[in-house]
Amino acid sequence: MTRTIVASATREIVIGFDQPFCVIGERINPTGRKKLAAEMIEGNFDTVIKDALEQVAAGATMLDVNAGVTAVNPNETEPPLLVKTLEIVQGLVDVPLSIDSSVTAAIEAGLRVAKGRPLVNSVTGEEEKLEAILPLVKKYDVPVVAISNDETGISMDPDVRFAVAKKIVERAMDHGIKPHDIVVDPLVMPIGALGDAGRQVFALLRRLREELKVNTTCGLSNISFGLPHRHGINAGFIPMVIGAGMTSAIMNPCRPQEMEAVRAANVLNGTDANCTNWIMTYRDHKPAEGGHAVAAAAPAAGGGRRGGRAARAGAGARAE
Repeated sequence: MTRTIVASATREIVIGFDQPFCVIGERINPTGRKKLAAEMIEGNFDTVIKDALEQVAAGATMLDVNAGVTAVNPNETEPPLLVKTLEIVQGLVDVPLSIDSSVTAAIEAGLRVAKGRPLVNSVTGEEEKLEAILPLVKKYDVPVVAISNDETGISMDPDVRFAVAKKIVERAMDHGIKPHDIVVDPLVMPIGALGDAGRQVFALLRRLREELKVNTTCGLSNISFGLPHRHGINAGFIPMVIGAGMTSAIMNPCRPQEMEAVRAANVLNGTDANCTNWIMTYRDHKPAEGGHAVAAAAPAAGGGRRGGRAARAGAGARAE
């Protein structure tokens, strides 16, 4: 069974087909968040701190950390800002982190200060990216998100996206990186623009699980981009992608409707043993305005946990 191990200094999480769905909190990302970007540029991390604590309290298994605040000289400005952000976040919470950047120098700087075994987000099938990122993944012995696009862009053909994922897995193996340390993002398209986007990703996930035997992730809210009441679409999408084989997603854990869908899918998929997490989360729930359930403080929705390892080591539109 494929198992991808990520860890903080004190907590280890397993991403796998037989594990609870891994919720990677998306909020520490200034993309599309002008206020957060301005704060981070000024050295103000109040919102970062708030988002880190709230996401873990809401049940995030991991946190994605991105510091891409500007397109001006990112090779100079992003590495120190990402380092500072990582240090603040890992000083606040004990969940594993995902180092999210398109700047190779920032990823390497982040890997030098990250504790445990973070996830690198990400590498694509572009030759330049493969040659830059895969040696770092091997050097620091960390897992990596593999995004299924290359120099030709994002294909609308799911067979092409599968071929790109396969290429990345094979190139990673050439560097001595095992498939269990590759977490493929098959690229979820907006259902409002592409009517068969759901069916495409379900079929892709089954192939990735059965043929490449890799874990998977996505920018979950991409599916609802451009539609009203996005969180209803997202919540319906979650159990369907989990049923098709997806094992993690970058998403907003502070949306109760979506986290209820994750926890329910874990129950129905048999990865919440004896319904323990569901019962602990919802046994004291009370009706709220609008009829939504209000849960008690939730335990993390992640996979198996053991002691911290000594080993060192977004995509798309965000939910509104």
